[in-house]
Amino acid sequence: MIVAAVAALLLLPVLVIGAATGGIQVSNPSQTAIAEIPVAYLALYEQAGVAFGIPWQLLAGIGKVECDHGQNPDPACSQEGVTNSAGAGGPMQFLAGTWQTYGTDADGNGSADRWDPVDAVFSAANYLRASGAPDNIPAAVYAYNHSQAYVNEVLGWATLYEKQAAPADTTTGSTAAQPAVAYALDQLGTPYRWGGDGPGGFDCSGLTQAAYAAAGIGLPRTAQAQYDAGPLVPAGQPLQPGDLVFFGSSSTAVEHVGIAIGNGEMVDAPHSGAVVRIESDQWPNYVGASRPAGGQ
Repeated sequence: MIVAAVAALLLLPVLVIGAATGGIQVSNPSQTAIAEIPVAYLALYEQAGVAFGIPWQLLAGIGKVECDHGQNPDPACSQEGVTNSAGAGGPMQFLAGTWQTYGTDADGNGSADRWDPVDAVFSAANYLRASGAPDNIPAAVYAYNHSQAYVNEVLGWATLYEKQAAPADTTTGSTAAQPAVAYALDQLGTPYRWGGDGPGGFDCSGLTQAAYAAAGIGLPRTAQAQYDAGPLVPAGQPLQPGDLVFFGSSSTAVEHVGIAIGNGEMVDAPHSGAVVRIESDQWPNYVGASRPAGGQ
């Protein structure tokens, strides 16, 4: 049904939108995007992005966080008329009041339906454009959901879905690192557990070890051992998504590790009583960074 609806849309050319977008730039899909996003949804994100002049990755980031590109089994994501506890429904999780203002009949069937993927994705693009994108993407995402954690998560996925432009691209990181970053982002909200290496709880090095295991790369278990394993990023070189970021009193007393996701942020399991979350990678007592996936 979705594929047929997409095929009925006019196939629009891909445009390059040269706006400052908070770290996100328009590009072809990364391997992570191709692997994760159903082809019909990827086409919708790209076409709606062009139609409203916003990066398609932004729509994909919201689609991932809200309903996993229509793959979340929650009935509120796909079952006509069903909403979650907040009253949101459809694959882009619109509230009825917001839909009344920004909902659009994108497939031209005579009905603007928030559970219809075509209508929902194009309406999300409409809403983001009206909220300030592409000139101020973080503010537009915040308008979509008034949570800074939500903004960080959406932008993290959006960056991951962008194809790297060059082997040493500091925006998207190496292809090998992308599954590790995707795994870490998928664990957001998981409780911290001392000695935990998943799936129900993580400590800092358990999270990074599990993330790189998802990318087929083995890491030692502790933060100190992961630092020692390298390869270290030369001092002064910009971090790439997937780099491990280490903190402690010295290079022989490493106490904490997170995984960089770009835009000066990392995913980490910070301490007891917390959950896996996105934080600034500019903590005090920075020791250095390593690049387990290499620079390509």
